[in-house]
Amino acid sequence: MRFASLRPNPQRAFRLEGERVLLRPPQLGDWQVWSQLRAGSREFLTPWEPSWPHDALTRAAFRRRVRAYDREWQQGTGYSFLVFRLDQETALLGGVTLTNLRRGVAQSVSLGYWIGQSHARQGFMTDALGAVLGFCFDDLGLHRVEAACLPDNTASAGLLRKLGFNAEGHAREYLRINGRWQDHDLFAILRGDWRN
Repeated sequence: MRFASLRPNPQRAFRLEGERVLLRPPQLGDWQVWSQLRAGSREFLTPWEPSWPHDALTRAAFRRRVRAYDREWQQGTGYSFLVFRLDQETALLGGVTLTNLRRGVAQSVSLGYWIGQSHARQGFMTDALGAVLGFCFDDLGLHRVEAACLPDNTASAGLLRKLGFNAEGHAREYLRINGRWQDHDLFAILRGDWRN
């Protein structure tokens, strides 16, 4: 995997590359391809995500989202990426977020991800998360990456295990997903677990 150098401006030409994917921070010009993929995958994504607001796919909502991502990047509290095919950089596949980055004695972050329905179960997200884990451990110097998924999301749990995450427990009513508080299985990977 190749990493660009870190610079303070989130609109820089920062990219992560896997074998088949390219990841970069969202830009305002991504709205149309992003909204089309999300709209076409809505039924597929809805069971696993927070409820979508009425304006979720509008240009204004996307602009607010990108600005929030930029602030997190600048503050070092979160990093968001869109995932594209490496051989076709306009083909959006999904997204990955690193949120709630904690420094000090924790040195950890929470991982989230989504993929468009037509691209699911083709290995793209495995490749993308591998690049992001390298970024977490090698570039950010983190000790721990955490993830959570609904107990019946066997695809997500399988993906995390494939990448080397370990199951660490079960949290009751952990996150509000699809309009209701739902239990989640908790996973984590440590720097020492990570295999390149």
